[in-house]
Amino acid sequence: MKLNEIANNPGAHKRKDKVGRGSSSGLGKTSGRGVKGAKARTGNQVHGFEGGQMPLHMRMPKRGFNNIFANDFAELNLGRLQKAIDDKKLDISAKIDGEALRKAGIVHKSRDGVRLLGKGEFTARLDIEVAGASASAKEAIEKAGGTLTTTFKKANYMNKKGQPGKRKVRRAEAAEKRAARNAS
Repeated sequence: MKLNEIANNPGAHKRKDKVGRGSSSGLGKTSGRGVKGAKARTGNQVHGFEGGQMPLHMRMPKRGFNNIFANDFAELNLGRLQKAIDDKKLDISAKIDGEALRKAGIVHKSRDGVRLLGKGEFTARLDIEVAGASASAKEAIEKAGGTLTTTFKKANYMNKKGQPGKRKVRRAEAAEKRAARNAS
C-alpha cells in the first residue's frame, strides 16, 4: 500500500444533506422537521402545554394544603438506631445528639431536629439528646437503662409590640373561663 492509495472504506463518509433548497428536493419548506415553529426546534417544550387546551394539572381540583407552620422533624426509629449501634456507626460511650446521628448517616438534616420513634427492638444503654421522642421510645430507652433528653420547645410567636398573638390571648382566656367553670 502506498500513501496515494489510502482511502476511506466504502460507506464511511456520508455527504451531509442540504436542506431548505426548494420543494423539489424533498427537504424544502420545513427542512425535514415536519412542521414550522416551536415544534421544529429542539429543546423548546413547555411542560404541561397541551396545544392551547386547559392543561390537566389546571383541570384537576385542588386538594389539601401544606401547613407552613408545621414542625419539621427528621424521624428515627429505635430499630434503625440499634442497627447503627450494632454496625458500630455510633459511639455510645459519649452522649449522642442530632449532629452525631447526622454524621453517622442515620438521619437527614431537618429544620427542627430529630424525633425518636419507638418502632423496633432496642437493647443498647446510651445517653441521647434529641428534639423530641414518642412515649414508647422514651419507655424503651429507659427500660434498657439509658437516658433520654428532649430539647424541642414550640416557638412562641409575638406581635411587633412583644405581646402574644390574638389566638394565644383567646386560648388563654378560654382556659381561664374553663378553669373557673370547673372550679364552681
